[in-house]
Amino acid sequence: MSSGDLQALSPYLALAATPVLLLLLIAVRRSHAVSAGGAALGLIIALGMLFVAAAQAPRNVTPLLRIDGYALFYTGLVVLAALAVVLLSYGYLRQRCREPVDEYYVLLVLATLGAAVMVVSNHFAAFFLGLETLSISLLGLIGYPRESRYATEASIKYLILSGMSSALLLLGIALLYNQLGTLAFSGPIAPAVAGGSQLSLLAGVGLLLVGIGFKLSVVPFHLWAPDIYQGAPAPVSAFVAVASKCAVVALLLRYFLTSNAVAAPTLGLVITVIAILSIIVGNLLALLQNSFKRLLAYSSIAHLGYVLVAFLAGGALAIEAVSAYLVAYAIMTLGAFGVVTVLSRPARLEDADRAEDYRGLFFRRPMLAAVLTVMLLSLAGIPVTLGFIAKFYAITAGVSAHLVAPVTALIVGSIIGLYYYLRWIVILVRPPSDAGSVTAAAAVPAVAHSPQPLGVAVLAALLIALLGLGVYPTPLVSLIEQTAGHLARGSAFTAQARAPH
Repeated sequence: MSSGDLQALSPYLALAATPVLLLLLIAVRRSHAVSAGGAALGLIIALGMLFVAAAQAPRNVTPLLRIDGYALFYTGLVVLAALAVVLLSYGYLRQRCREPVDEYYVLLVLATLGAAVMVVSNHFAAFFLGLETLSISLLGLIGYPRESRYATEASIKYLILSGMSSALLLLGIALLYNQLGTLAFSGPIAPAVAGGSQLSLLAGVGLLLVGIGFKLSVVPFHLWAPDIYQGAPAPVSAFVAVASKCAVVALLLRYFLTSNAVAAPTLGLVITVIAILSIIVGNLLALLQNSFKRLLAYSSIAHLGYVLVAFLAGGALAIEAVSAYLVAYAIMTLGAFGVVTVLSRPARLEDADRAEDYRGLFFRRPMLAAVLTVMLLSLAGIPVTLGFIAKFYAITAGVSAHLVAPVTALIVGSIIGLYYYLRWIVILVRPPSDAGSVTAAAAVPAVAHSPQPLGVAVLAALLIALLGLGVYPTPLVSLIEQTAGHLARGSAFTAQARAPH
C-alpha cells in the first residue's frame, strides 16, 4: 500500500483508531467527560482528514474501496451527524445514567466507522463488513440505558430484524456472485435483468433490495422503525434515522449507477412502487400518532420515499437531488430529535415523547419551541427553509424524468404531511391547562430539569444551517454538483441510460 493510499484512507484510519484509544482511556480511568471528549475529538480529526484524502481523490484503494468526491461528501455528512449525536448524548446520559457509559461512545464511533466504510465501498465484501459493523454497534446503542425496558425491547427487536435482513442480503449477494462471477459493483446486471432470462440473477437483485429496504425502513419493510425509534434513547434514534440511512442510500446510489442496474425496467418499477407506498403509508400513519418519536419514524419513512423519487430520475440530476435531500433530511431530523433529547426528564426513563410534554412549550421554553417549529416547517417543505430546497430538487428531478406517478405521490404526501406537522406546532402554542392563560402555562414545571448547554449549542448550529442554506443554498448546491460529477464520471451510467416509466 502506497503513501497515497494511506492519505486517501486517513479519515477512515482516524475513525478506526478512535475506539481503540477510547478503550485504552477506559482501561486507565473511567470518565464520562473524557470518553465523550475523546469521541468528539476523534470525529473532528476524521473531518479534518477529509481534506487530506481529497488531495488523492479519485483513487481505488484495493478493489474494495473507492475514495472520490462522492465518498468524501457522504463520509463528511455521516461524521458530522455522529459528532452532533455525541454532543447531544453527553448531557442526556449524564442526567439519566448512574452507571459508567464510556462504552457508549466506543460503540457510537464504531457505528460511524461502519457507515463510512459503506459509503466508500466498491465491492460487496466491503459493503457487508461495513454494514455489520454498523448494525452490531447499533444493537448496543439502542439498549442504553439498561434500566429502561423499552430500550431493551427495542434492542431485541432490532437484533431479530437486522439479522433477518442481513441474511437476505447475504443470500442475494451469493446469487449475484453465482451469476456474475464477481463481487465488484461494476458487474453489469441490467441487460440480464431486463431480459428476464436469468431468474437467479433477478432473485439476487430482489433479495438485495429487500435487505436494503429493511435497513432503510421503506414500505413494506418498515414495521420495525416506529418501535425502535420510540424505545431507543433519543440521540440513538437520531443516529439511526440519519447516519445509518444516509450511508445506505449513498451505497445504493453508487451500486445502482455503477452497475447500471437502474436501467432495468423491472427494477425501476419495483423501486417506483416502493417509493409511492412509502410516501402514502408513511404520511397516513403519521396522522394517527400521539407519540412524537413514532411520528418522526413514519415521517422518516415518507421522506425516504421522497428520496427514492429523486433516485429514480437517474443521471447526475438524481445524484444532486438525492444528496440535497439527504443533507436537508439530516439537519431536520437531528434538530427534531435534538429537541426531544434536551426536553427529556432525567427522573423519567422515557423520553419527552407524549403530546403533553410539548403542550404549551412556547410559554415554558420559547427558544426550544421555536427551534422545533422551524424543524417541523422544514420537514413540511415550507419556503425559506432547506426542506423546501430539497423537495424542489426532488420534484424537479422527477418531472425531468417524466415520473408522473411518483411525483404525484410526492405532492399528495407533502400536503398530508403539512397537516400533522402543523398539528404539533399548534400543540406547542396550546396552553397546558383548561384555564388557557399564560400564567397557568408558566406554572407548569419545565420538562427538562437541568440545562444541556452542548445540546442547546447543537440545536443552534442546526437552526442556523437550516435557515442559512434555505435562504442562500448556493454553497451547498455547488458542492453537491461537484459530488454528482465525481460519481457520474466514475460510473457507466448516463441520464439517457434508462427510459422514463
